[in-house]
Amino acid sequence: MLLVLDVGNTTTVIGIYDGENLVKHWRLMSERHTSDELGIYLLNLLSISEIRREDLDGAVYSSVVPSLDTALSEGLREYLDVDPVKVTANLDLGMEIAYSPRHEVGADRLVNSVAGKARFGAPLIVVDFGTAITLDILNADGAYLGGTISPGLVTGMEALFGRTAKLPQVSLEPPKSVIGNNTIGSIQAGILFGNAGLVDCLVKRTWNELEARTPVVATGGHATVIASLSETITDVDPWLTLEGLRLIYERNRLW
Repeated sequence: MLLVLDVGNTTTVIGIYDGENLVKHWRLMSERHTSDELGIYLLNLLSISEIRREDLDGAVYSSVVPSLDTALSEGLREYLDVDPVKVTANLDLGMEIAYSPRHEVGADRLVNSVAGKARFGAPLIVVDFGTAITLDILNADGAYLGGTISPGLVTGMEALFGRTAKLPQVSLEPPKSVIGNNTIGSIQAGILFGNAGLVDCLVKRTWNELEARTPVVATGGHATVIASLSETITDVDPWLTLEGLRLIYERNRLW
């Protein structure tokens, strides 16, 4: 079995693969921990899922939180007895990276692109709804070109509520109308329709530059809700990042 971890600024997504099958997954808050805390945390997740530590053959992780990298690696070695593969632009990813400098590309963006290319082919646009909304673009040859970075839904909400004393916090549920007839509906319409429009605008401009209409796959915590309002998103895969981690591990594992 393979343990995969995607460490983001807000959430950490963890999965267990048995061969090519994702058999367990968890979405947790990203917090600073020691190696001991992380090791015990992971052991508990395995225990409640009735997975033995001895069943793990390896581990791979991507991270955009450098302060957690050392603790995570040490925790995996000391408590799960696996030497993890860390995703960087220097690994064999099976695709050209046309981004300069290469090391500035977020590991999660590379992972999403690897999985997207394997599942949907190229050219392709991958949209990830996390702390930031990122668009990652592959050209017809399957090369990673780069993309865009915009504030995420929750990030935008926190900025709004942090500077407006009277506005109530709301759940991210799509309203029935773009014309909100109360405060909650107005906020929901602005955030959800607004971000769907942001994505659609960026996608259409990308299509114009590529001179091709590509598939657009969405992933991340708010992918489903925004896809329901979007004119350009064609597919939703909430576990795309985990699949990319598995594929990268298979290309770079030490036999």
